[in-house]
Amino acid sequence: MNLLARLRGTDTSLAQETSDIEPVNSPGHDDPSLSEGAEAQCRNGVTASLKWAARTDVGKVRAHNEDSFLALAPTFAVSDGMGGHAAGEVASAIAVSVISKNAPAHADDLLLGAAIEKANAAVIEGAATGKGKPGMGCTASAISIEQNKMAVAHVGDSRVYLLHNGALVRLTHDHSYVEELVDAGEITADEARVHPSRSVITRALGSDPDMYADHFTIDVSAGDRVLICSDGLSSMIEDSQIEAISVSSATPQAAVDNLVAAALSEGGYDNVTVVVVDVVDDGVIDQHRKRRLRRFVGVGLVLLAICAALFAVSVLFVRNSWYVGVNGDVVAIYNGVNANLLGHDLYTLSETSTVQLEDLPEALRASLHEGVVVSSEAEAKATVKSYREQIKSDRERAQQVADKSTAGTETSQDNPAVAVSDEGGE
Repeated sequence: MNLLARLRGTDTSLAQETSDIEPVNSPGHDDPSLSEGAEAQCRNGVTASLKWAARTDVGKVRAHNEDSFLALAPTFAVSDGMGGHAAGEVASAIAVSVISKNAPAHADDLLLGAAIEKANAAVIEGAATGKGKPGMGCTASAISIEQNKMAVAHVGDSRVYLLHNGALVRLTHDHSYVEELVDAGEITADEARVHPSRSVITRALGSDPDMYADHFTIDVSAGDRVLICSDGLSSMIEDSQIEAISVSSATPQAAVDNLVAAALSEGGYDNVTVVVVDVVDDGVIDQHRKRRLRRFVGVGLVLLAICAALFAVSVLFVRNSWYVGVNGDVVAIYNGVNANLLGHDLYTLSETSTVQLEDLPEALRASLHEGVVVSSEAEAKATVKSYREQIKSDRERAQQVADKSTAGTETSQDNPAVAVSDEGGE
């Protein structure tokens, strides 16, 4: 397999059909007849976000194909060679090879333009070292798609189109003599297609070491279709026809087949190469999902922080809480609160006293069973001490009452008991 075939054929994988029903062209748009010309090649592929197809055909007049294409997601390119047999095809092959090796991993138009400028240096070097012929050159139109961004870099008269909401827009400006005439208002775009000097290129790879590439970045969205083509398509059919075929073609493969067939049906005077890329997922849904996930995680972290703070406050509150309660038949001091959570006690026994419950009033005993809350351990000890002193005081008072009730009633030989008559007499 020669260099050109490798560059055209091995950059993509064959698409695997995921549906039993193949999409078809829209009603009223029949599939055009497409006969395989010499050196005709077709490739297609699919990723999670892109679906594409590419086709190149020698046409009906030229003896060999000088076009090359690159279809290695996320980068796609078309290069139209100039310089004749063994020159133009070598220049375009070198260009797509260098662009492929230097293409940015992200949709960066500055780096994509730099890749084309490196390709220019490589084409010049190839001519100087005998890899082609002196004076060989080529065009280069490349794109790189990353989610909803597309970088575009461009030199020459190959073109990049964007089909958005059914409307086709040309994104690149031809570097050609007839385009300058159109810009100056001397001829129309339709006249430029058939102008005798339409093949005169004002900027291309392979001649000027200081050549620079036009480059920019635009937004794309799911449902958009991007088309890259050599002038073998744009010089054969009008943009309105390109738009009609692009809109009506159900798949990228159908689009490239239909567009190449249309160019051939109009005469196929030049090599024709078309790459069509459909944006099936622009990452917006994923961005929204990630945004919602970040929001959910953020709310979760806030709630977790609040719960952690509440837990810390609760633990601190429990550790600094004290109450006087009951341990068996005696009064005790506890650290914590008289409760449990999920089967775990929120208190610990700190100290057991000698104060008996039975020595305390019934109402106080009931309160102790519930737990008498105090502000500190010292207050708890003072409370138990007050109970002990209260019991002692109550006992002393009871003894005093008992002593008073028996005072003067003692009997002896000197103080015998005297009987008292109920009638008041002896």
